[in-house]
Order: sequence, then C-alpha cells, then structure tokens
Amino acid sequence: MAYKHLRVVRDEPINLRKKRRFPGFPKPPDARQHGTQLRRSLTELVETPRDPGFDERRLLRANVVDGFRPEALEAIPGLTVVSQEEKSVALLFSSDAALALVDQRLTVLARDGQVTHANLLLAVNGFDSWTSADRTGAALTQLGLPSEISSIVDVELWPIDRGDERSRMIAAFEDMLRREAIEQLDSLNRESLVMFKVRVSAANLHVLLSYRDVRLVDLPPSFGFDLNALRLDINELPRIAAIPDDAPGICVLDTGIAAGHPLLAPAVGDTENFVDRGQDTTDHDGHGTRVAGLALYGRIFDLLPDQFTPHLRLFAGKVFSNSGQDQTQFVEKAVEEAVGYFREQYGCKVFCLAYGDANKVYDGRHVRGLAYTLDRLSREFDVLFVVPTGNLAQGDLPADALQSYPGYLRADEFRLLDPAPSINSVTVGGLAQFELDHQAQRFPEQIETTPVARRNQPSPFTRSGPSIAGAIKPDFVAEGGNAALHHLRRRFEFQRLGVVSTSRDFVDGRLFDDAPGTSFAAPQVAHLAATILRYAPAASSNTLRALLGAHARIPGETDTLLSDEGLKHALTGYGRVESKYLFESADEAVTLVGEDAIASDHHHFYELALPDDFWGGRKRPREISVALAYSPIVKTTRIGYRAVQLSFNVVEAESLEQVTGWFNTNRVAVARKLAESGFANINATSRSKGTLQCATWTYKQSGARRLFIVVTRKDERWNPRPDFAEQYSLAVTFRDLTNPEANIYIQVRQRLRQRDQIRVRSTG
Repeated sequence: MAYKHLRVVRDEPINLRKKRRFPGFPKPPDARQHGTQLRRSLTELVETPRDPGFDERRLLRANVVDGFRPEALEAIPGLTVVSQEEKSVALLFSSDAALALVDQRLTVLARDGQVTHANLLLAVNGFDSWTSADRTGAALTQLGLPSEISSIVDVELWPIDRGDERSRMIAAFEDMLRREAIEQLDSLNRESLVMFKVRVSAANLHVLLSYRDVRLVDLPPSFGFDLNALRLDINELPRIAAIPDDAPGICVLDTGIAAGHPLLAPAVGDTENFVDRGQDTTDHDGHGTRVAGLALYGRIFDLLPDQFTPHLRLFAGKVFSNSGQDQTQFVEKAVEEAVGYFREQYGCKVFCLAYGDANKVYDGRHVRGLAYTLDRLSREFDVLFVVPTGNLAQGDLPADALQSYPGYLRADEFRLLDPAPSINSVTVGGLAQFELDHQAQRFPEQIETTPVARRNQPSPFTRSGPSIAGAIKPDFVAEGGNAALHHLRRRFEFQRLGVVSTSRDFVDGRLFDDAPGTSFAAPQVAHLAATILRYAPAASSNTLRALLGAHARIPGETDTLLSDEGLKHALTGYGRVESKYLFESADEAVTLVGEDAIASDHHHFYELALPDDFWGGRKRPREISVALAYSPIVKTTRIGYRAVQLSFNVVEAESLEQVTGWFNTNRVAVARKLAESGFANINATSRSKGTLQCATWTYKQSGARRLFIVVTRKDERWNPRPDFAEQYSLAVTFRDLTNPEANIYIQVRQRLRQRDQIRVRSTG
C-alpha cells in the first residue's frame, strides 16, 4: 500500500558547536635560514619585470603551508588576497611599500630568528610570479589556437571583491583590448566570475597571457554531440493523454527541441531562444530532442512500444547554437537568462543542462565559469540543475580498454568536464545498459565484438570525480551507454549500445534513435526529480536532492567490479536512484523528510523513530539511509569554496542527553565509532566534503537500538553572512525488504504522533 512520506522532526536542545583549538602550523627547523631563503625569493621576484594591470601593484604568488589561510597575510599593510588557487598557492596584490616592509622583516628574521608577524612569514615557503603558463588553460595548452590569424578564446579575470577596483580593472582591460586591436565579442561580470570572450591572433595572444589581471585564457566550449544514431521504426503510437493543468514543469536547456514530435508536442509548454533572441527554437542538431524525451518520460526503452503517458509539462530553452562551434556569447549568460525566465513565468524548479565542455577538464583547482554560475543560481532561485559528468571522446578510449577498464577512468585527463564539478547541482555519470552491439546482433554465432562494460557497470566513456576539495561527484548514475571493441577492425563500436530516445527526424518516420553519452543519463535523473513535485509540489531544491540521495544504491554489478571504494564513488557517486519508494512510502519502506535552518557553530539533533518490529525477529538485513542537502554561498577565489559547511553523523546512544554531551565535549570520534564502524557504506569524512551527503547503514542482527542524527554547521572565515541561518533538508529511509509481513509505516507514524503530543504537553 502506498502512503505519503512522513515528516522528520528535530529534537531539542540546539547546541553550540564546541570549537577546536587552532593547532598552528609546523615551523621550519631553522627560522634564520628560512628567512634568508624567503628573502632571496622575494628579491628575485622584485627584479622581474612588472606585468601591466589596472594599477601599479604587483601580483605576488605565495607558496604557503597546507591549511594556511592566506587572509592572515593581510595583517601586513598593502597586501590584499586575490585568490587561493590550490591548498598551497595564494595570490596577493602587493604595493611597493608592502614589499619593502616584508623585505625589512625578512631581514630581521634572517638575522634574529624572530620578528613581528613571524608566524605568518614562517608559514610562507616562497614567493614568485603568476606566469603565462599559469594563465594558459588546459585545452589551449593541449590543442593550441585553431587559427594563427583569428581564434576565439575565453579570458577569465580575477574576480576582485571591491566593486570600485573591479570596475577599474574591467575598464582598463577593455582599453587594453582596443589598443591591441583585439575584438571583444561578449563579457560577463558576476560577483565571483569576470570573463571576456575575444577574438585573437597568435601574435597578440601573448598580450593576454602576460597581463596581470588575467586569471586564465582557454579555448571556448567544444560541444561534440554524437549524431550517429540508430534508427528505430515505430509504426503506431498510442494516443497521448492531455497533460494535467497542475503538472510540474521540467525545463531542458540545450540546442532546442523538435516541438512537433508526436510524443513531445502534447506536453510542450513554452520554448525560447536565448542565443539569438527572437529566432526559432528548432533543434537542428538532435541532441536537445533526445534529452527532452528522456526528461519527459524517463527510461524510454522501458516504455516501448505503447506505454507513453507524460505527467510533466515540458519547457525548452535554447542556450547552444546548433553547430556548437564559434558561439560568440557566453553559455553562462544564456543559462542565467533562461533560468530567470522559466522560473518567473512558469515556476520551473528542475532544469536539465545535458552538456559538458570538452575544453574544460576539471584540474582540481578552482571551479570554472559555468559550474560556479549553476552553484550561484541554485541558491538564488531555489532550483535544481541536473548535469552530466561529460564523456571521453570516442577516439580517446584507450586501445587496451578491454584490459584496462575501468582503471583508465581514474586518469587526470578523464576527470569531470565543466559544469559537472558544480557542488549545488546533481551530477550524473553513465551506466552500461546493453551488451550486444549491432555486429553481435547480426552475427550471434561469431565473436566479432566484445563489450567493454557489462550491464549495470560504469559506461566506458563516463568521467570521474571528485569535485573541489574532494566532494563526491558524480552524485548518481543512470543508463548512458556502452562501447564494444571490434576485433578485426580494431576500433570501438557504439551502434545499439546507446540510450534510446526521441529523434528530431520524426518526419522521416524515425521516431526514436539511440546515442551513447552521459548527456542522456542526466535527463533520466532530472525526470525523477521533477516527478517528486507531483507528490510534494512545495518541496525545495534541497529536498529534491535529499530524496534522490536517500533512495540511491550502487548497482550490485558495479559494487562487485569496483573493490576500491575511492574509485567506486569517483565513478558512481551514491549510485542509481531507485524509483520504487521514491515518491511514496510503503508498509515495508518508510521515508521521512524535513527542512530546517541552522545557525553558525550549532548542532541540530534528531532521534530516529524506529519501531520495535524493525529491530526484532529473525536475522535479516535492515537498511537505514540518511541524506542531507544544502546550497551554500560559493566563491571561486578561495580553497574553501563553500561559505558554510554542514555535515551529519548518525550515532547510537542511550539518550538524547548522552548525544548532546558527546558533541559538547568534542567526543565526536567516540560517537561515530558506535554507529559507523561496520555498518555505514561511506564514512562521515568522505561524504561531508560535498553539499549532498548520503550514507546507508545495514544491520543484520536483531536487537533494539536508539539512533540519532546530528547535523553540524561551521563557517569559512570569508562567509559574508554568518548571521544567516543556513537552510538544509534531510531525508531518512527505513527498509525491511526481506520481511513479507513488515508493517513499519503505521508504527513509525504512531511514534511520531506520540512524540508530537509529548512536545505539545511540555510546552503547554
């Protein structure tokens, strides 16, 4: 029997988080020698030519010890932190007076071994410059300019905090472009993202690479949509019922859609072009139409031939040109305009952006433009973006993929593509669904081809995480396709191994086709997220993420394949979202959902209302899953990208008072050990690095337990609004799937009602 999900209720008290004492940093063994070496590096820096910028300050690169917060260096007058690119690299603007003061203090440190702000200087290992090589993006380094005479590049400037300085920087950069006859095509100015799209020649590229205020120069997006589709003929389609007026919306941001497709047309609400305003929204590429079919229906292959009943309203924003090449507008601007339009006009909350920029492989440093834009818009508009990990190009599969799969996916060049590192979005990787390619089906008695992956194992071309600071990415996986090696031709085949969806060529009788790619995994998860809104229309984007996370499980085939836990989560995240109990609870599977807001340096406590029948009886597996989701403010120039960090622990205790005592005296390690050892599928440290955090506990022995969830908040020092309570959502599931007589839903509901009555009496 299906039931509405229940509400998880927080217990009192709310406790302040007990802060740990600052441990300090390891000091060099000889302070005098350190001062001498540091002063030598500073002298070499000062003797190098000064790069031009909007003012006379020098851009100083400080190599610092791991964990050092560069803001502390601003205690020296004239030093201003610009960014922290890696844990050990800080960029600062420095006046000549500040350099002279640092030089003076280093002289004293080298002589006496002690000086004012000695701890700061001892945390710095050396000074040098931000070079042209540092400013050159990965794609530009690897591929070079497409044309020596005229090529489009994206230029990212330092996103300076002070508005007046940022305005001066932008004005000076535009003046420089005019002097150098560099054509400006587009610009983007946001709080933590300043970009220009320009057309350059090889001769004047060096001007950009040696300009102080330039953070990075790279090639623009490369779309690379695969159009080799298998054509499936469907002679008759069922009559598509009218879409209910209150149906939730789902918005596809892509190359447009073929809105006249007979499976899409009844559900289409509005389509707009945000690349060329006022122009048509037709999908001349085919990619957007495939994505739209999967976003509207989910796994289309399972619905063939006549199970098509849409329950969502479909919207489409064209944010990419059809060719995918030489696009002179920023995708970030088109996406922001589209989200604002569809959110305001139609209340859309779920957006599928099935795109990965092949020129922006995540290198473990700062989050790039589109990912940052999605993180910012997620919080600003309370919307959920669903994006793919991106794909390996078909030609990039290693020749020995059959032997080296899946280990080769760990390589740096196979990491996430922008915007997949977005921490507030849902990122989806690919799973193989089919194992028999076109050749294997034509010649079943011959061994012409061999699939790289087996069913429910990672797609051979999916990309791997993690995201910034080790955050688990992807979040989930869905069917994305497979590849097979043709032994005679020594090449990889993809026919009939892709994801089946709607085709733009429907007028030619090709209603469906298939294509491989994580681009077609993402809309399947977006479909599930939007469908939740049919049952919980007021759910926040955080609640949508938490519910998806609480119902995700790593497929058994993948779990067996990947014994390395790090690689397992880097390829599959928290697993595939199971829809069986996602929308409604059942007698044997209960979901509790809650939304709250937590103040800085506080704990929230929740006792799980587990009935005795859940723990009693014979030996059998019982599952408890917990998911936490929040959407913090982000900043691209800090290694602590999130302004706020939330985390949760599940602990076993005799009472609420015992739990609060542990967390007030920093005995968290003791509390974790009681519940997490031997039961949790992922530890608290690993999951806490992201903004969607999930874990599942499996208990096989009987015996009652009292379990508590503890949510904790701590802030980065740069957080501009520490006084704001941070919104978050929790989803908790209890499953007793091997007991046919389980009826835990009614018991959980009764326990929750009893606790509510006790609260009312105690406050009355």
